[in-house]
Amino acid sequence: MAKSDYLNTNDNAFVAQLQTFKTNIGSYATILGINQPQITAQAADADYYGYVVACQQLIQNGAYQWSDWKKLTRAGGSPPVTGAPLAPVFPPAVPPVAPGVETRFRVLVKQIKANSNYNSSIGNALGIEGSQPVAPDLTTVQPELDATLSGGQVLVGWGWGGHTAYLDMIELMVDRGDGKGFGLLAYDTTPGYTDTTPLPVTPTKWKYKGIYRVGDQRVGLWSNEVSIIVGG
Repeated sequence: MAKSDYLNTNDNAFVAQLQTFKTNIGSYATILGINQPQITAQAADADYYGYVVACQQLIQNGAYQWSDWKKLTRAGGSPPVTGAPLAPVFPPAVPPVAPGVETRFRVLVKQIKANSNYNSSIGNALGIEGSQPVAPDLTTVQPELDATLSGGQVLVGWGWGGHTAYLDMIELMVDRGDGKGFGLLAYDTTPGYTDTTPLPVTPTKWKYKGIYRVGDQRVGLWSNEVSIIVGG
């Protein structure tokens, strides 16, 4: 099973990752063929991106506080014991770098991983090894469905719940309000299914549910039923 992307999408986690690399790359630079200008450039990227994220979060938190204070000032109410919000205190300025910190970091990491001396132990020390995916408990996986009308057809929305690698398809069932109960609608392997059955003449409630499958076997739990009024 392939590992996950080594880069963190969370800003604070990415800042920490850049700093981990900056702190530890010196010990491995020679055997990995990384020169001093590359080390210096990555350190500058790490420091400036950390500064940008810190400033953005200070401004964002201040904006929330001032929005609440504005509402209180206009509409009235009990002010907090701390009084009006204070202006944020920014961290010391850091020399700016060109846009593209993540792009440059990926290029550097690609160079490092192509080196014959690279191994996963070094990658873990530098914070550039992805984690091994953990298989879900197939007895508890449960689809989430929704139903919407578009162009005279019902779109049954569903997804893999982050478990694409471990599931094969979804079995969709439909109850068309005709007294026959639920019957098979489709086996689908691509998230989002279009029910092309013609709509009834009179308003009718159609209900849908689904369950994941691996091979010939159902796995996990049935989704909650979703319903929609169609026709008329």
